[in-house]
Amino acid sequence: MSMHIGAIRVLTKLTRHLHLRLQFRSIHLSSIVASSTRPAMNEEVVTGLVCQESELQDGQMKEVMVEDQKVLLVRVQGQYNAIGSKCSHYNAPLIKGTLVGDRVRCPFHGACFNVRNGDIEEYPGLDSLPCYKVKVEDGSVYVSISKKSLNLTKRVKEMSSRVPGVDHTILLIGGGPASLLCAETLRQNRYEGRVVMVTRDTLPPFDKPKLSKAMNLDSSNVLLRSSDFFQRYDIEVWTQKEVVSVNPSNKMVKLNDGTQHHYDQLLISTGCRARPLSCPGWDLQGVKLLQFYEDGKDIHSCSVGHKAVVVGASFIGMEVASYLSDKAASVSMVGTTTYPFERSLGPQIGKMTMQMLAEQNVKFYMNDTVIGIRGENGKVKEVVLKSGTVLEADVVIVGAGVIPNSDFLEGSQIEVDSRKAVIVDKFMKTSVADVFGAGDVTSFPLTIRGDQRVNIGHWQMAQAHGRAAALNMLKKPTKIDSVPFFWTMYPKSIRYTGFGEGYTEIIFKGKVEEGKFLAFYIKEEVVVAAASMMFDPAVAHLAELMSTGMIITKAQAQSDDLTWLKM
Repeated sequence: MSMHIGAIRVLTKLTRHLHLRLQFRSIHLSSIVASSTRPAMNEEVVTGLVCQESELQDGQMKEVMVEDQKVLLVRVQGQYNAIGSKCSHYNAPLIKGTLVGDRVRCPFHGACFNVRNGDIEEYPGLDSLPCYKVKVEDGSVYVSISKKSLNLTKRVKEMSSRVPGVDHTILLIGGGPASLLCAETLRQNRYEGRVVMVTRDTLPPFDKPKLSKAMNLDSSNVLLRSSDFFQRYDIEVWTQKEVVSVNPSNKMVKLNDGTQHHYDQLLISTGCRARPLSCPGWDLQGVKLLQFYEDGKDIHSCSVGHKAVVVGASFIGMEVASYLSDKAASVSMVGTTTYPFERSLGPQIGKMTMQMLAEQNVKFYMNDTVIGIRGENGKVKEVVLKSGTVLEADVVIVGAGVIPNSDFLEGSQIEVDSRKAVIVDKFMKTSVADVFGAGDVTSFPLTIRGDQRVNIGHWQMAQAHGRAAALNMLKKPTKIDSVPFFWTMYPKSIRYTGFGEGYTEIIFKGKVEEGKFLAFYIKEEVVVAAASMMFDPAVAHLAELMSTGMIITKAQAQSDDLTWLKM
């Protein structure tokens, strides 16, 4: 009798679990249908005659109109495809980008989209593009769009949520782009367990590159996803929490509130923190670091109408100086080299950006360092330089490098390098089983440099890391092979792709002093990186060629014929 009752209980549990799984699948399938942008049966559509078949050759794209909606029409291997016309990152027009194979790359920041289905394949950005039905009839090309999605410019990939009773837990340490992409990729691949993101920030994942370019933004303008989004897909976000230790032997983490939590798989994506000054006066009121959302607001309010000194002619430092140039009473920049970022971009580009900011009334004190900060009543008053120069200051913003946030891993057996960056392999795996790393905190093998181990603090690369880590957690072997892509503004944008460390020569097209140029960085007779201003889509095209494994030679860079760049 007891065996019979036990069997009934087991059958009851199995029936209940099966019901939940079927219910979940039903919800999942309905979300797929709802998110599709191709017209469904009996759905009211708008169809437009957009061009003649003869107007577009293979490998070409054209921006066309269907009612008031701009559509990107592409022809690849004789087949026409139609997708949304704007990049899902910052709405850049993709018609100005570059088409290689079956994907188009954004000219501004390098995001890539598959032209056959609109899916995002390279970052930055989160969302894919709508994909529309194309029909060719009697030499005419027609595009059909459902009326309900006529004004949609992007779409969220199909995602699942947690299935009740599945307790497998993936814990993500850090609330940046790597963690967010990891979480979303898990749900896009039907992971049914818990996804928990732990972040020191007061906000859920936000668009950090905006902080140094527009420091007084409302939080609603920087959030990458809404709270409703996280709830809908069962992604738990624990803000203002910090992991203080990891114990891989029993798969536990300890938080700063004393609580301990179990994980089955772990992602370390804690990023880096700004390096503080070590000189006397570094702790005076008015000395600022730009790390959190609140820091940007604070620097803005403290600088308006006051004397600001920016320490460190880094990309962040230069963007902050540019932003404050028309808000602060004065802006002074202190750098250790002759020109800003001359080691990474070269002296010519460094000099040009320095002149651009000088025209915005930013004063430069280069080949110098801060040896002390003087205060009055606990507040900043003066910055003392090694040269003997003394700068008046009400606020000091420090942009003098970063430190990987890996201190909490001490004693965990998780291997770090000499800079304290977490060492991962091509599959984002650390030295410890079930622990992965992603983003700025990692040292990883870079494909385009023969798997040289590097540490790269790019937003786009962190997103690519997060996606790869998620797929490898799900036992879908995926190597990280993204090509670095970076951008900055002063106020014109500089675009950069590749990895130029150790370059020995720069070949220029155009004129740097006029703010319109393309720079090729050469090492061992090969182009290892490129930078441009007002020369789109050259850098985007180079990034796409590099991603296919193509080697661009010094001779190609020297040639006056740039047709290979599709300029």
